[in-house]
Amino acid sequence: MDNCVIHSKLKGIQSSLKAPKGQTNKFGGYAYRSAEDILTAVKPLLAKQNCTLVITDDIVEVGGRVYVKAAAVLACTEGCEYTIQANGFARESETRKGMDDSQITGSASSYARKYALNGLFAIDDTKDADATNNHGKKPTTQTKKISQTANADSNFDF
Repeated sequence: MDNCVIHSKLKGIQSSLKAPKGQTNKFGGYAYRSAEDILTAVKPLLAKQNCTLVITDDIVEVGGRVYVKAAAVLACTEGCEYTIQANGFARESETRKGMDDSQITGSASSYARKYALNGLFAIDDTKDADATNNHGKKPTTQTKKISQTANADSNFDF
């Protein structure tokens, strides 16, 4: 099999995926989708396309700040050696009221995974209130998401 097979399978998943916004932010009063919502919607499509999805996290330092880098990797289970990977980054807050260190990292992981899945499966969050709501505060130059990349990677080891 060549790498066109994995792209064809990804196209099938992207064109069929319906990931509703299953969560509600009680403070802001808006609906949003979580990584769990995306995973629930994509699992049947992965089975139909004979594909697997593996998500991993890595902690990286960029400019003195700590980020969680999530990688979402799509692979074909039919002997294809190619994979497609998308990455998402989310910065850990230095402190967050009511959260211990592990909860802060977990929150950053959830955001990074969501953005990696968005990139891989072409989910557009530009109209998503979760991505744009500032809870009545003035916008700042800081952002949780610093990049999304998607690339073909034939050397990824599981």
